[in-house]
Parts: sequence; structure tokens; C-alpha cells
Amino acid sequence: MELSTTGPHTTPNPGTKVIVTGAAGGIGAALIAALAGLGCQVAGIDRPGTALPDGLAAIPLFEADLADESAAAAAVEKAVSLLGGLDCLIGAAANVASVHRATTFPPSTFRRDIESNLLSQFWTAQAAYHPLAESNSANLVLFSSTGAFDGLPGQVSYAAAKAGVIGLVRTLAAEWADSGIRVNAIVPGLVATPKVLALPESTRERILRNVAMKRLVEVDEIVASVLFLMSPGGGAITGQSLRVDGGAGINTEGLYHA
Repeated sequence: MELSTTGPHTTPNPGTKVIVTGAAGGIGAALIAALAGLGCQVAGIDRPGTALPDGLAAIPLFEADLADESAAAAAVEKAVSLLGGLDCLIGAAANVASVHRATTFPPSTFRRDIESNLLSQFWTAQAAYHPLAESNSANLVLFSSTGAFDGLPGQVSYAAAKAGVIGLVRTLAAEWADSGIRVNAIVPGLVATPKVLALPESTRERILRNVAMKRLVEVDEIVASVLFLMSPGGGAITGQSLRVDGGAGINTEGLYHA
């Protein structure tokens, strides 16, 4: 592949047809705004009863419970039909509300969290395969979490589901490479979304003690990372997990100090 010497290599090309799940969330909405601003054709999918911010009212939004394989497939099919094809599916949908210690985790809640955070990613990816295979620049970008690698006390279901996303990405990248589909994972740390900013300051400070850069990840930094994975510059990247976490989990203490 020859890259243009004048155009950008770090963003998707104008006209790229993209579906974003979790579209009404802080990261999903920011992705849609950035993609639309680059001239991409975008459609969103989110759970019933959600809505995009006022500034994105012109973007088509399909409602579906993505944990239901039939509903997920139907929503993807409708979005692909509207867009007239598909070049990229971004799986940003997630449910992070459940907090229980592992010994008392309610079975029904655990099952629901696995369905909403892992199965939903597979159902939408599976539904997107055939239209992606017809694209000349196909991408699948799924969202995982640092909890998949580092653990997440109090949220064992979420950490387990997001670890499953990593296995899903690695396997789909291997199976779908012959179809020209690149598959990668974004692995965010603690991101400055409205939900995170609403946490008690003491909670944020406690978590950030284990982050080398001692700050939250900005939403725009997550967006830029996704755009790069979709771009011509990322054309040889597949099966990878890109941590965008400010150095979370890095050991910052050693035997010697300056």
C-alpha cells in the first residue's frame, strides 16, 4: 500500500461507513462527532430509550438490546442498509454499573454483565462480518478495559467480560484476516467521562495512585486512538490491544531513586 505524501495517515478517509455501538455514551458520542467531522458516514446503535446529544440529532440512531443476538443482528442490518455498506464497526457499548465482591456476586447480575459486555460484542461483530468482508478497508474495533489485564476488585463480571473481548479480538483477527478485516481492541484506563467525573474525588485520587501519569485519560485521547486504528497508517495493525491508560498498572517504584 502506498500512502499519500500530502494527506493525513492517522484518520479514516472521508466517506468511510461506520457503525458505533454505545453511541449515546460519552465516548460513543465523541466518536460519532469526530467521524462525522471527518466526512465519514455514521450510524449509531444504543439501548432502547437512549438519545444522541442535540448536536448529533441528524445522525441515525437504532435502538436495540445488543445482548439479544436477534436484536443485535437486526440493528446492524438496518444500519448497514441505511449506510449502503460498512467499512468499520466500533463496539463501544458497555455496562459498568454492577459492583459486588466476588463471594457475594448475584448470579443473575453476573450473567447479565457477561451478556451486555461480551456477548453483545460478539453478536454485533458476527452480524457485521459479511458487509465488512465486502469493504476494501474493513475494520472492527472493540472496547476492552485495563481490568481485563490488571483485575478490577468489586467488578469481577466486568473484568471477566472485558478479558473475553481480548480473546475475541485475537481470534477474529486470525479468522478474518483472509477477508481483509483488521480487528483490534482499545483498552481504556479511567476516562474523564461524566460518569467518572461524578465519582467522589477521593475515589479518583485513590485509583490514580496506580497510574504513572497521575491523571485521567481524556475522551479525545480515546477517540484519536480509535481513529488511528481505522486509518491507512494503521493498515498493518491487527489482533492488537492498544492500552490508552496513562500508564496504569506500571510499577513506578524500583530499587534506585534519583
